[in-house]
Amino acid sequence: MISRELKAASSKPMILSILSHGESYGYQIIQNIEKLSGGKWEWSEAMLYPVLHRMNADGLIQSQWKVMENGRKRKYYSLTASGKDALEAEKSQWMSVHEALKALWGDNPQLVLE
Repeated sequence: MISRELKAASSKPMILSILSHGESYGYQIIQNIEKLSGGKWEWSEAMLYPVLHRMNADGLIQSQWKVMENGRKRKYYSLTASGKDALEAEKSQWMSVHEALKALWGDNPQLVLE
């Protein structure tokens, strides 16, 4: 299982990355995260929707209601131009973290002390 703190820290880049592949709705985002993590990340609607609402308010994503064939409404989310820029910034930051951890945890761990 992934800790609550790590889920919280990674929620924004995960959602931005998923939406970079096209619009999606809440339940589908949750399913994608669980599938991508091999079931190690379990997100609930209570965890996802506040993040989506905050990202929408920040202008990183936009939402629109669509009527399904059965007549029910479903809210779809997509990236804005600001969201695309934010995704690139998030990628850069997370890749820096990844590289540092890889250097510490890899086959030949490195630690530079001065």
